[in-house]
Amino acid sequence: MKSFRRELWFEIPARRGFVNITPQVETAVRESGIREGLCLVNTMHITASVFVNDDESGLHADFETWLEGLAPHAPTTRYQHNLTGEDNADAHLKRQIMGREVVLAVTGGTLDLGRWEQVFYGEFDGRRRKRVLVKILGE
Repeated sequence: MKSFRRELWFEIPARRGFVNITPQVETAVRESGIREGLCLVNTMHITASVFVNDDESGLHADFETWLEGLAPHAPTTRYQHNLTGEDNADAHLKRQIMGREVVLAVTGGTLDLGRWEQVFYGEFDGRRRKRVLVKILGE
């Protein structure tokens, strides 16, 4: 079995945002030389997410509205975590909802995604540099 590792780095200028990272993950799969296996994509930060869904702007706006309704940023005093001097408790909760990672099949040297599926990096406490790990295992 072979193993391949790549780090992707992001610095989202806004507090929140979604980035389609499918092309970077596909490049890593190609460069790995692995034809059959699994590809783990996970954020290495507790206020960011990796998830699979459709690349449609209306859906992304719906995510934003839905997440803000579930875990509003303000008032920041509603969260005990923010008593430590932070203001990002909502970002931790949003990450928990959207997920830490995805595991994708690699078949014939390419990602085995559904017709509309794309891989996204979700940022919930931006304006600083963060990384995503791509780990590919297989033959």
